[in-house]
Amino acid sequence: MLASSSPRRAALLSEGGFHFEIAKPRVAEKFDAALTLRELTLWNAIRKGMSIAQARPDAVVLAADTLVALENQIIGKPTDLSEASQMLRRLSGRTHEVCSAVAIYQQTSGRSAVFHDVSRVRFRRLSEATIEKYLAKVSPLDKAGAYAAQGSGAEIIVKIDGSFTNVVGLPMEKTVAELTKFGIQPKS
Repeated sequence: MLASSSPRRAALLSEGGFHFEIAKPRVAEKFDAALTLRELTLWNAIRKGMSIAQARPDAVVLAADTLVALENQIIGKPTDLSEASQMLRRLSGRTHEVCSAVAIYQQTSGRSAVFHDVSRVRFRRLSEATIEKYLAKVSPLDKAGAYAAQGSGAEIIVKIDGSFTNVVGLPMEKTVAELTKFGIQPKS
């Protein structure tokens, strides 16, 4: 069971050959400036996963959270297009980190796995026209850092060091390995 309303996470799991149900967690993502990027993503993933695992104790529940940080300053999701533009200006020509944390639970067995992955993303230098054109193509309001690596991401990203799927929102390499430990295999 995927404890997420993210269409990107659902697409990654589907493309990976997994069949699953979606249950939207009813917990708000928290932000605490005292926490590191890794701590905050882990905290949110755990809270999301537990909220669904308690309601569906027999299910294997997968939850995730993804955030962006530039020079240890966490960048969440923009509230409007103006803030999205500001975020892209800040990231322009620079390298930042993307951290996704994943929590997998099965309440009845008492089994759990919690892990994270970090990728480094280098942006091109973005002109105002490039930012405006990019924002016209994507919906940035549901994306940490106001961008997506997939699709038009090549227009703004020079290089990704680490997992591409981590930047999309779910580090599939680690996720598949952990799901296997729960007896969940992709269908061919």
